Amino acid sequence: MSSSRNVRKLQVLSPVPADIDIANSVEPFHISEIAKDLNLSPNHYDLYGKYKAKVLLSVLDELEGSADGYYVVVGGITPTPLGEGKSTTTVGLCQALGAFLDKKVVTCLRQPSQGPTFGIKGGAAGGGYSQVIPMDEFNLHLTGDIHAITAANNLLAAAIDTRIFHESTQSDKALFNRLCPPNKEGKRSFSDIMFRRLKKLGITKTKLEDLTPQEVQKFARLDIDPDSITWRRVMDVNDRFLRKITIGQGPEEKGKLRETGFDISVASEIMAVLALTTSLADMRERLGKMVIGNSKAGDPITADDLGVGGALTVLMKDAINPTLMQTLEGTPVLVHAGPFANIAHGNSSIVADKIALKLVGPGGFVVTEAGFGSDIGTEKFMNIKCRYSGLMPQCAIIVATIRALKMHGGGPEVVAGKPLDHAYTTENVALVEAGCVNLTRHISNTKAYGVNVVVAVNMFSTDTEAELNAVKNAALAAGAYDAVVCTHHAHGGKGVVDLGIAVQRACENVTQPLKFLYPLDISIKEKIEAIARSYGAKGVEYSEQAEKQIEMYSRQGFSGLPICMAKTQYSFSHNAAEKGAPTGFILPIRDVRASIGAGFIYPLVGTMSTMPGLPTRPCFYDIDLDTATGKVIGLS
Repeated sequence: MSSSRNVRKLQVLSPVPADIDIANSVEPFHISEIAKDLNLSPNHYDLYGKYKAKVLLSVLDELEGSADGYYVVVGGITPTPLGEGKSTTTVGLCQALGAFLDKKVVTCLRQPSQGPTFGIKGGAAGGGYSQVIPMDEFNLHLTGDIHAITAANNLLAAAIDTRIFHESTQSDKALFNRLCPPNKEGKRSFSDIMFRRLKKLGITKTKLEDLTPQEVQKFARLDIDPDSITWRRVMDVNDRFLRKITIGQGPEEKGKLRETGFDISVASEIMAVLALTTSLADMRERLGKMVIGNSKAGDPITADDLGVGGALTVLMKDAINPTLMQTLEGTPVLVHAGPFANIAHGNSSIVADKIALKLVGPGGFVVTEAGFGSDIGTEKFMNIKCRYSGLMPQCAIIVATIRALKMHGGGPEVVAGKPLDHAYTTENVALVEAGCVNLTRHISNTKAYGVNVVVAVNMFSTDTEAELNAVKNAALAAGAYDAVVCTHHAHGGKGVVDLGIAVQRACENVTQPLKFLYPLDISIKEKIEAIARSYGAKGVEYSEQAEKQIEMYSRQGFSGLPICMAKTQYSFSHNAAEKGAPTGFILPIRDVRASIGAGFIYPLVGTMSTMPGLPTRPCFYDIDLDTATGKVIGLS
């Protein structure tokens, strides 16, 4: 690729300017040029303006017989609240591989929610001289996928409450007649989606008039238990006042009051479905299988039972196509899906990775990022995402910073928005060495999957050579394939060429097949306990509610699904204040829930907020539009 005209040489400045200023200083290539580098012709994608395009799934069909490139996942050590630069490292590495090492490469990233963009965290396009551009388009509406998820999610929410309302006011016969009205010729028949419910009920009849009164009742009356409903409405904005609401207060709703709430859109199960689906047909099945609650008899009620699975798929038909963008140095990026990393698996989509692996081909590289530390993101990448995709990574990167290692070694608390303590900006090799216990556990956990582990030390200006050497030595002693100091934030791809070389060697020399942490055919509890042991726990404690849910999901036939632990990202344990590599603790499971359509059970370790709030001074104070140029200013 370096010989192509689409590699951009960066003019780096010191000190590093603001992210948005760097992003705005570069004129992106027309996205058709980036597509051409990947041998994509115009019939392989739909343009969304000049700098974005949706790559069509037909590309996968065309390239079905061709070999894949190397597959690399980027995780990290247990982070500080400031983050340790996984996205930046992912982007920088790809810039090094494509613009400096002449490799075909695609970066696969999650689409960020607009909540943090206007809230406390800012955007998620990388940073410094390792960014995806245009940064404002990446962090805002992109190509509308999250809006499609919002619409689909809320259509299903509306269908649930409407069905309860109509069932409460009609007899079985009236309900049945309205669900199956006569057509223009006066004939009544089942719609196609209704045969899914009939099959589920074990009814093989195809004509309405053949159903017995008992079968009519079973078919027409879902009898949803309002207290069992887990499906909530969503919006892509941080709004704490929607966490708990009462619906049905209008006079026409006849007193059908119900307590519910809103989640942020990326917490919707539909987002997790998008990320884990493998084809349009697979997405249709997953959307239809989503369970919204139970009947009063304790049977799971699905989107297809409500007759809405097909309509959800129609709303999501364009969202299944990944969005092609570019890095600052002109290397291609596929942005697709952005599920929560606690109640969901926190990885970008399977379809983007599959397309990318075919496009780069043998000797090329696909680099994707897993949310949070490796104990959560990489674990879910391996045990959930790779199980459904059938893909096998050759290399896993663990991003570490001196700052986070000092915190794990016993340094003072790191608080977002407050100046760093003196301990983090002056040399303290002993503190770094003490904190390397965290890195060591992440390395051994990740190596257990059979991949080669490369540690990327994301260097800050206050880090010293002695501190950096201490990390490299500890990483190699713990079994890392290599450990490399990286300066991609300040220098772009040029600052991570050594990491690119190390990753290439790691991929070429992998010797083992992928090994999962647990088999699927053991019990839900045995799977939970296998993951808990990887955290350092000596046992698991289940609340009464968790026991009840495990029993219910096992009875309903869902015990064969993988496990997606919803746990704090700030510690191996359930206690965010426990740094380093804690052992001997009991992991408490407060509740157990399920995303049946997406395909996982998620135990809750502690309380998880699925609707963030805004701080006193949100990021939106800094965001505006330069009305003379039309450029966005103040995005971080």
